[in-house]
Amino acid sequence: MMKKMSSSYNSVLLILLVVLVQFINYPVTVSGECICEPEDEEGVDKSKALVLKIISIAVILTASAIGVCLPILGRRIPALHPDSNIFFVIKSFAAGVILATGFIHILPDAFGDLTSPCLKENPWGNFPFTGFVAMMSAILTLMADSLATGYYRRSELKKKFSHNGRDETKVGVTVGDDENEAGDKVEVHTHATHGHSHGSSLSSSADMLLRHKVITQVLELGILVHSVIIGVAVGVSQSPSTIRPLLGALTFHQFFEGIGLGGCITQAEFNAKYVVWMCAFFALTTPGGIAIGIGITNVYSETSPTALIVQGVMNAAAAGILIYMSLVDLLAAIFMDPKLQENGMLQLSSYVALLLGAGAMSVIAKWA
Repeated sequence: MMKKMSSSYNSVLLILLVVLVQFINYPVTVSGECICEPEDEEGVDKSKALVLKIISIAVILTASAIGVCLPILGRRIPALHPDSNIFFVIKSFAAGVILATGFIHILPDAFGDLTSPCLKENPWGNFPFTGFVAMMSAILTLMADSLATGYYRRSELKKKFSHNGRDETKVGVTVGDDENEAGDKVEVHTHATHGHSHGSSLSSSADMLLRHKVITQVLELGILVHSVIIGVAVGVSQSPSTIRPLLGALTFHQFFEGIGLGGCITQAEFNAKYVVWMCAFFALTTPGGIAIGIGITNVYSETSPTALIVQGVMNAAAAGILIYMSLVDLLAAIFMDPKLQENGMLQLSSYVALLLGAGAMSVIAKWA
């Protein structure tokens, strides 16, 4: 089951990356249709900008990898185990980071793109497409969340029923032995009772594990879209004075976002190969976006209608996914947990961590 899930998930990520690259590159052929002209960047220096972009790839890749790997490697430290109080605080901080990413970093960019004067008044000026796309994205995420969880739950139950059936067959063969009849009757009763009382549902731990797996995959999809787009934005810039603050802001942005995703991966308990895949995808998407931006610098038009529409829609969709995931699947699960609600100090610490995470990402938005 995990191999099948890993294969399909990786295929979706690769297809999404290909689609993003194709759409980002497409504005080359239509950029002449727009009457708007790109704003002149101050201090344009292509050679210095290229050096900074290469530095950005290395620094952001390192920060992303460290951020996403910290919670995973931290499992070896008892204080950072998923059931520890400190881990609750870390999860709260990370959820605040993801929530602020959706509201503060992505959604305003989407509004800016889809309300640009470079787009035709009809229909883009007559309907709030950004809010609509974000809303539909959140609804579709809910549906995907529910369908995926239901699918994996049914698969696990099917395996369990099959296993119980084999157990009962073995018991039936054993009953024929007169010598152990009394003991066999007890065994039959035990297996039958187990099958009827537990066969119709998964244990709470297995159910939570399934939820964590689905949450982690959907969350990474939302992060992936945004990461590629912000990477391209850095890659196409020719101004060192624009890239320098972006480098610092995006380094912290990816580090904190990585901590959030890494915490989810830790709780999902994927196998080692799958964990490596997920960490690699996260760490490489923004540097990959920068590389794409470098490659299309001379032909890319940021005011092209196609570029604005694609970026705006993708950003709005990513914002909807991240806002839904942070509020419903992360924060609600954290703050409704009985362990947290029964511990006043832990509850207060988690509130503070949430505000610090959201606040830190909000401050970074000044430069990113």
